[in-house]
Amino acid sequence: MHCPRAARDPSTAAETLKSDGRRPSPQEAASCGWTGRGGLPRDPLAVRRRRAGIVFTLPVVTLVGILLLYPIAQTVYHSFTVWDGITSHWVGTATYSQLFAKPEFVQVLENNALLVLSIPVAIAFPLGVAFLIQSKLRGWRFFRSVFFLPTAVSWVVIAYVGIRFFADDGILQHLLNGVGLGFWHPNMLSNERSALIAVMITFVWSMFGTNLIIFLAGMATVDQELYDAARVDGAGSFTVLTKITIPLLRRFIQFAFIVTLIAAFTALFSLIFVMTSGGPGYGTTTLEFFIYEQAFQTGDFGLASTAGVILFLAVAAVGLMQLRFFKGED
Repeated sequence: MHCPRAARDPSTAAETLKSDGRRPSPQEAASCGWTGRGGLPRDPLAVRRRRAGIVFTLPVVTLVGILLLYPIAQTVYHSFTVWDGITSHWVGTATYSQLFAKPEFVQVLENNALLVLSIPVAIAFPLGVAFLIQSKLRGWRFFRSVFFLPTAVSWVVIAYVGIRFFADDGILQHLLNGVGLGFWHPNMLSNERSALIAVMITFVWSMFGTNLIIFLAGMATVDQELYDAARVDGAGSFTVLTKITIPLLRRFIQFAFIVTLIAAFTALFSLIFVMTSGGPGYGTTTLEFFIYEQAFQTGDFGLASTAGVILFLAVAAVGLMQLRFFKGED
């Protein structure tokens, strides 16, 4: 089989293909030494770069596999066992049946579902405030610093702020007294549902600064000429926000959603431990707090591993749904 001399040279391969108007067959590619993707010539420099990239990333991939993938695999294995932290024996799916048979676990799942419902609020508020700050209202630098403060403190401090605000004689009660509603004593931390609402409000406030910075960074990438052109055409602030800002910030909103979702499922242990200790009853117990209780209070590490697998699947499911949603929007 004849192979043109130019075809053997990767630098002239593109011209050869263009003049022929076709791709080579597998036999022609093999005879000409075209072993790249799609029968195209393999660039030696690209091959060396690819190999160097593999060599440099291999240690990191190995480290991630040891520190992340192995514990995940171990947790999945122990979720099918009865394990006291030392010895274990295989019981199959009996631990999953036992877990879902617990009424308190069903309530824990409901609590996490309600926390997920608070995520749009945790995104909408900082998005609106970021738009106002970007509009350079009077005192915008001061408000930007104040709104970022919750991000600079730990979850324990945030929990104590929540206790001080929602306590029977706390800040909320004093505010109600000031507007003539002092007869209403909410005492939100003493009731299962109201305590969860208090935790959700505290969580939304704690994520405010993080999401605000994300949206301000996103708005800084928007061409200001778009805003100027919209205002020249008579567009109001709401129209500018919904027709220009939000569509152009879709990827930033997606990132904020993922960050807030991860925090809602895996970062509220300290907040709940200090603020409510999971109570009253199981009113504010989340999956991660339930895992802690099963592992370190009852000593049932197998059941805790099962709950950990459920937590992993829940985060993955919600994350995939939002990825499909934003992909559909694109």
